Amino acid sequence: MTRKFTKPDYTATPNLQISLGEAIPANHLARFVVDMVAQLELSAIYKRYGVRGGEAIAPEALLALIFYGYSTGRFSSRKIERATYEDLGFRFVAGGLHPDHDTIANFRKTFLQELEGLFVQILLLAQLSGVLKVGNLSLDGSKIHADASKSKAVSYGRLKELETTLREEVVRLFKMGEQADQGDVELPEGLVIQDEIAFRRERLENLAKAKAVLDARAKERYEVEKAEYDAKLKEREAKARKRHQKPRGKAPKPPEEGPNDKDQYNFTDPDSRIMKNSTNNGYDQHYNAQVAVTQDSMLIVATSLSNHPNDKQEAEPTLDALPAELGQPDGVAMDNGYFSASNIEATEERGIEPYIATGREAHYKCVEDLLGNLPDKPAADASPKEKMAYKLATDIGREIYRLRKCTVEPVIGIIKEILGFRQFSLRGLKNVTGEWCLVCLAFNLKRLHSLWLSQEIY
Repeated sequence: MTRKFTKPDYTATPNLQISLGEAIPANHLARFVVDMVAQLELSAIYKRYGVRGGEAIAPEALLALIFYGYSTGRFSSRKIERATYEDLGFRFVAGGLHPDHDTIANFRKTFLQELEGLFVQILLLAQLSGVLKVGNLSLDGSKIHADASKSKAVSYGRLKELETTLREEVVRLFKMGEQADQGDVELPEGLVIQDEIAFRRERLENLAKAKAVLDARAKERYEVEKAEYDAKLKEREAKARKRHQKPRGKAPKPPEEGPNDKDQYNFTDPDSRIMKNSTNNGYDQHYNAQVAVTQDSMLIVATSLSNHPNDKQEAEPTLDALPAELGQPDGVAMDNGYFSASNIEATEERGIEPYIATGREAHYKCVEDLLGNLPDKPAADASPKEKMAYKLATDIGREIYRLRKCTVEPVIGIIKEILGFRQFSLRGLKNVTGEWCLVCLAFNLKRLHSLWLSQEIY
């Protein structure tokens, strides 16, 4: 063989001197995250530190590590710790420090409440630079897996069966104890009656707590379903009066009070709920995460999170989460999962023009739809559904709603598919809400980095 090859020298490789200044380009995401954190006001975090104790790692370093970790798809504190040794970007962000995973995890959990303020600060920086302009928004949600297994859940029907069984066993154990004290029976070796009774009583207390939670959820669900039922009846009666005839079709079924036997309570994370998976027909423990995205920059400007299985109740909390410092949006586009007369009214009361789909978009379009011909303008006494359908058929309505698909849906797709965030690390509604805010903050940093590079701001 006449050809020559350059071969690596693995004996000399471990002794190579690497300069982070050369390895990390000036426009690298790691440098951007460090620079952004340096501009944040962190007095609220510093105030939480005690005056006593050993030398602590500066919050700037830990924040930058967590932000960079989440924006690059590393959510585990152990993976972030390992990356400070193995990854050049993390080594740069850590500034030569190597915080252990306990320090990173405790810092993240301790300062979740402060993240909301930092989320707003970053958006204000984007607004000052001219990248962020609050105009029309797109709002949508997605189910995110909870840190809980559905095998650790109990259904309401099974819960009632267990209560009956445990009470019967407690009575039986008391009777066995009395018989043993009188010498009528001999207990097996190692069996302690009082311990077994205490164990079952503890389980009964836990089941009672689960039952109370399921009863409260059933009451909340009934109130929501009753409001929807009343709205459907009202719309049905209005159509009948307009046609001067009896209502057509089958009347809506009234909701039933009380829990269903299939309602479930999870003992690992009681705040999470069984919800239908978006990718298949299965069910799992989830939370319902919401985002509001600007249609111009695709930056997330508001977040919310709940354990409600559908989106009917999520529009108002998400709109309420919009920072007042950013200004008032003009309009907001939402899919048919948010449609209700109350959501239309609530959005308009906030001075925001709603564009909410009244039903699923048809795959087949008639010639009139293709030509863009407007339907007849609804009468003043028309239903909210008829008025909204007409608004979405106008040029501005079609344009604003069309942008929903290419703004908020890609944002959720990037978070779940590119960043890989599909399961929360924390448990409990309050902690999970904070972690969702952290995820959205990290997305905004990544998005801002791309926007500023494209506009040569950074």
